[in-house]
Amino acid sequence: MHRGKLGILPVVANQDVLAGTFQELPKIDISPLVEFCSSLSLNAASPESSPPSDVRRVASEIDAACREVGFFYLTGHGVPQQLMDSVREAGREFFALPEENKNEIALSKSPIFRGYQRLGENITQGRHDMHEAIDLYREHPADHPDVLSGKPLHGPNPWPSRPERFKPVVQEYVTTMKGLGRTVLRGMAMGLHLPLDTFEHGRADDPFWVIRVIGYPPLASSDTESLSCGEHTDYGLLTFVNQDPGITALQVKNKAGEWVDAPPVPGSFVVNIGDMLKLWTNGLYQPTPHRVVNRSRTFRVSVPFFYEPNFDVRVEPLNALVKTMGPTGLGPVVYGDHLCKKVFNNFG
Repeated sequence: MHRGKLGILPVVANQDVLAGTFQELPKIDISPLVEFCSSLSLNAASPESSPPSDVRRVASEIDAACREVGFFYLTGHGVPQQLMDSVREAGREFFALPEENKNEIALSKSPIFRGYQRLGENITQGRHDMHEAIDLYREHPADHPDVLSGKPLHGPNPWPSRPERFKPVVQEYVTTMKGLGRTVLRGMAMGLHLPLDTFEHGRADDPFWVIRVIGYPPLASSDTESLSCGEHTDYGLLTFVNQDPGITALQVKNKAGEWVDAPPVPGSFVVNIGDMLKLWTNGLYQPTPHRVVNRSRTFRVSVPFFYEPNFDVRVEPLNALVKTMGPTGLGPVVYGDHLCKKVFNNFG
């Protein structure tokens, strides 16, 4: 397959970002990349000629953000605002239901760790997080061979019966976000001077996606110890955070140990990289610790979508990066095994 020469353009970042002591997240308009990827044949990940300069610029900006911050705002992504709003509102309607209704799909009843988590049920670094959530994963029907054989974490999702729009809205959202995840990974590959389809072909072309619809009640002003979600890095590949407008609660830790607010930017996603991207990039991209602290007076809804590797893929540094950087001793791990350990640690 022919691949055009990428000729990535350099990005000049300010010294705060280069030092890792950023005070805000970079903003990246990926509309040229979205248009470019949409123009490609479904059966051909690589163009017949070099990508236009504006696409190469976007790829360079993504690369710089991943190297120096690990987080960025994503605009120009093409996901309809109505869909972004609807999935949060469907979650808000669910969280407003009586506890007995929410517990109909309690995660504690699920052998594959899907469903509703009560307030404080999720644990980060040994502490109970002050949020409630619905956890859903890539679905497999009950008669699928992997389900019948008892493969860990495989099976159908326990969809709530109320609100009625919850399931169709989330399913539409997942389909849309899978396409966006693929596009951003192509931009990352381009920024790394790698073939556009590097993260496809058995790596992340059948992602074992996860979506969490999370409700964060306000923390009491007198409670200075509790966290809405404790400090952590994400253990997958890419995270796309769709958060309520007007409430600043997400915080990102810079290399000076300072917590930097990531306030909502209208129409954007907050994107961050996970532990598996660290492995594939041979440590070039480092996931950044973050947490959630809802000190507002308003119930906050956030919907992170996790675009993950294929369940059975062996994740290890890409050969091209090992050749240029040298071995770092990272990996390998089988993603499904890694995921199971993390989930079992939280809920097992």
